[in-house]
Amino acid sequence: MTGAHLPAMVAPMSLTPPASVAQERRPPENSKHALGAWLRRSHAPGWSLAAGLVLGIVVLPIGAVLYLAATATDNDWPHLLHTVLPVTLGQTLLLTLGTGTLTLITGTGTAWLVTMYRFPGRALIDRLLVLPLAIPTYIAAYCYGDLFDYAGPVQSGLRSLFGWTAADYWFPSVRSLEGAVLIMSAVLYPYVYLAARASFVQQSVCALEVARTLGCRSFRTFWSVALPLSRPALAAGVALVAMETLNDLGAVQHLGVETLSASIYATWLQRANLGGAAQIASVMLVLIFVLLAGERMARGGAKVHHTTGRYRAIPFQDIEGWRGYAVAALCALPFVLGFVIPFLQLAKSAVGHASVAIEGGFLRAAANSVLLATLAALAAIALAVLLSYAPRVARTRFTGAAAQISGFGYALPGTVLALGVLIPLAALDNGIDELARTYLGVSTGLILSGSIAALVYAYAIRFLAVARGGIEAGLERISPNLDAAARALGESAGSTLRRIHLPLLAPALGAAGLLVFVDALKELPTTLLLRPFNFDTLATHVYAFAALEQIESGALGSLTIVLVGLIPLVGLHRTIAGRTGS
Repeated sequence: MTGAHLPAMVAPMSLTPPASVAQERRPPENSKHALGAWLRRSHAPGWSLAAGLVLGIVVLPIGAVLYLAATATDNDWPHLLHTVLPVTLGQTLLLTLGTGTLTLITGTGTAWLVTMYRFPGRALIDRLLVLPLAIPTYIAAYCYGDLFDYAGPVQSGLRSLFGWTAADYWFPSVRSLEGAVLIMSAVLYPYVYLAARASFVQQSVCALEVARTLGCRSFRTFWSVALPLSRPALAAGVALVAMETLNDLGAVQHLGVETLSASIYATWLQRANLGGAAQIASVMLVLIFVLLAGERMARGGAKVHHTTGRYRAIPFQDIEGWRGYAVAALCALPFVLGFVIPFLQLAKSAVGHASVAIEGGFLRAAANSVLLATLAALAAIALAVLLSYAPRVARTRFTGAAAQISGFGYALPGTVLALGVLIPLAALDNGIDELARTYLGVSTGLILSGSIAALVYAYAIRFLAVARGGIEAGLERISPNLDAAARALGESAGSTLRRIHLPLLAPALGAAGLLVFVDALKELPTTLLLRPFNFDTLATHVYAFAALEQIESGALGSLTIVLVGLIPLVGLHRTIAGRTGS
């Protein structure tokens, strides 16, 4: 997911090797097939080893969680199976299913209307519909919880207007499973919208014209033709929504929903039962694997492509009069619920409570967030460059598999990842401390666990897939001829990367770094569990005020997170809009 493209002015480099070198090291024939064969024979064991090391770094937390769950001193499985898991697993499945269904309906419906029809404000609405992605789920929960609680402005206004008391009226509770589904869907639907929008605009008008000649009306064409063709994209979008739902901690805690993620947090920190937390985390890992397998089954392995060269852009159908304004209002509703209402509430509270937020450590939390996000972006980019470049120079099955599996870190919920990172780092710290006591007579204490290094490690694993996606797309735009020419001139794979590929990848590296920076800035569960003592980021700063029911005091931090999150969305939509030609 990146809007970075290589500059158009970058032309293929012309490198002419000496005749003797050319005869010895260039590809045997000047053909694309021969070039590919020559590159496949140019294996680089060092790069395969490096890809394997990165793979080990990524899977280590998963192995640590499973190991602790299997070797915990206290057998908590009977207790978990009878009291904890029936509730938490059920609530997690209902929340994930409800959020996935609602975002599928909202994202697909708005994407189809924006793609197929012309109505008042269509171009502006298309741009606005992606903005709710800038608001994390926990911030949306804090805003709507504060807005609709008994003491909030909505219920207070109703009691004041009609003279009611608490016994005179019924108001639905926002702090419920249903409320969590609605709130989380309001900010997560853009994942499905973007996937559906990109899929719809790539469909040829030829297929739709055939459906119309067979007598299909608009809805039947959508249901029978466009929707099946978009199934892979929709499955990917819903899978992203499900991953974000499983990762959430702040929203479900605030809204009173007992999910697996909240249960891991409570078992670890409140009950001091690390083994029990690992056992719950192992159940969550199984759920993640089932989710990923289900996503692949939903996609069905289908590959959709055009069978004719008669590709034309899809023409708009005009909706005029009051119907056009009604469609515009319907499409704008998700944007209003997912962005306008929370943003206005945050802006109002931030202005009125800015001094309280600053006195409460806002500036220090902002500086810590920038530091952590920057380090995480650098670490993720370094690992992503290695994983993306290794299969290019060492074309083995192992290298390709290592690159693919390493992207699994994004699917890991923050609570599970934090637990998996802490276990090996704590074991390493204990080993170093024991050696120091034995040979030096001093105690080193905790060096890595509970430090910034642990957070950066966790961030790099979680957001590696985000960075790798953009960098890999950038590498695919660079011709293999450059690699062959550089190797013919005696350059190694490392020097070719440093002197040729990295300069050409600068836009992709910048876009990938920005995405990781923003995601790390918003991350709450991992930060909350692994941060050093007395170390706050903007996310934990907001969480601390919310825990005290002082939502307004944390509004400045929330608003800052939202404003920073808007930056990559502008480039992301520009990429989608560029493909649509609108």
